[in-house]
Order: sequence, then structure tokens, then C-alpha cells
Amino acid sequence: MKNPVITHKFTADPTVIVHNDTVYLYTGHDEPPPAVDDYVMKDWLCFSSADMINWQEHPSPLKATDFSWAKGDAYASKVIERNGRFYWYVAVTHASIPGKAIGVATASHPTGPFTDAIGAALIDTTHIPPTDNEKANLDPSVLIDDDGQPYIFWGSKQCYYTKLSSNMIELADVPSLISLPGFMEGVHVYKRNGWYYIMYGYEFPEKVAYAMSRNIQGPWEFKGIVNDVVFNCETNRPATLDFKGQAYFFYHNGALPDGGSHRRSICVDDLFYNEDGTIQQVIQTRPDN
Repeated sequence: MKNPVITHKFTADPTVIVHNDTVYLYTGHDEPPPAVDDYVMKDWLCFSSADMINWQEHPSPLKATDFSWAKGDAYASKVIERNGRFYWYVAVTHASIPGKAIGVATASHPTGPFTDAIGAALIDTTHIPPTDNEKANLDPSVLIDDDGQPYIFWGSKQCYYTKLSSNMIELADVPSLISLPGFMEGVHVYKRNGWYYIMYGYEFPEKVAYAMSRNIQGPWEFKGIVNDVVFNCETNRPATLDFKGQAYFFYHNGALPDGGSHRRSICVDDLFYNEDGTIQQVIQTRPDN
């Protein structure tokens, strides 16, 4: 695997699915002007691959201002398929309610176009207990359990979760908190071989840590570090995928020319599980490896 896998644009915060034997990779898009060292993210990007080596770019299927109630800022996201429709959960800045918010867009094809599903935020600061953390509603991740019940996880400095309705665009319960050591942001939740996994940005600069459970509502057992601090970047948002018999770990670093914490690049490396379901630490591939 040669990393970064996308080299002509700065990309961050991966989310990934398989549809019809094709991998679809959705990313954030870092676009700070020269001499600006801050987050400037206006839209999300979409790439596809049949072999995990060659990636085709598709026209940007979604931007932050496609949500009429949002002011902008295309933060980390999650795409998931259900009953032939694709749901894209994103974090943005709300235009009229202080703080970040989570919206959901839908499409009938993995490359879009995606449109706002509800015309309002799915989650904003009115849905969670009072907090002075304006970034509390960051980085959504969604899992549909084996019984068909969907759940959404998200958060910054605190991890929240709740049930979604079967239509995927309404909350079905009040949010609850999950206690995870060192939790910063970038939650990613999935199920594999009877185990539930939560990966997340751990401490700062961020590593990726993980916890496991036999029940999506816990208790969660902290297991340790999956991915160490990445090259030339302080953040570290994971995604995972099983494809054609191999497990993969997606993340970002700052390895491209002029890259850094605000000019990031998507990378992919092999992911290995032990017989008990625990995960081996990822060996990061760099351009000079």
C-alpha cells in the first residue's frame, strides 16, 4: 500500500463503505489559503476503488451549505447504507443555534447527489445536557445492529450515543454518555464477529484507542492503542473496512508536500485482529517506506 492514497488534494476524516464490490471512500477536504494554518473545510469528497489501489474521484456530492440551516464547516462524517438508500451524517456549524450540529443527507446512489433529509439539524446543542463545549456535537458514527436497530455515536471530549428511528433521520431516545479514557473526538463504531468496537481519538496529539463490548450499550472495556500519533498531524480519525478477505484501517496524516494538521491526507494500512477479537497496533506506511 502506498500512502497517502489520495495525493492531488488534501483529504481528512475518512468514512468508507462497500457497495456492489466497490469501495466508496468519503473524506473531508482541507482548503486553507496559503499562510493560513487553520481548518477551512467547505465540502466533502468521494472516491471509489475496485482494488484498494486505484482510486477514481467523483464530483463532490455534498457541501456544508447544502444544509440551509448550517453556516458552513464540513467536519468529520459517516456514510451508511440501508434498504438501498445512502445516509450521510455530517458535523457542521449551526447558523442560528450556538455550537456544532449534526445533519443527515440522503441519496439513492453512493456518489450522490445527496440532499438534506430533514431540513433541520438531527442533533444540536438543545439535544444534549448543557455544556460550554461548542464542539460537543462533532464526528458522528452510525451502526445498524443485527436486529435492525440503528445507533448514532458522536462527541468531543465526551462521547454520546443514542438510538435512531428506523427511518434513520430521527432520534428514538435521549442521548447517553459513554465513559472512555482519554476521549477527544473522532469516534468510529462498528461490529465484527459478535464484538462491538469503538475507536476514537485518544489524548492530544491524538492516538487512536479502542474499546470492546458484547453489548452496544456496554459495558465497554478499554483495550489500548490501535494507531500511534501520525506523521506531521495532531489529529487522528479512524475508519475500518473488511474487503475481499482483508481488513483495512483508514486514517489521515500530514505527509503530502505542504501538509500538516490543517492540510491532511488519507492513508490506508492493513488491520489485523487476534483470535480473541483484540486488534494489533497498525504499522503505518509512509511515502518513504
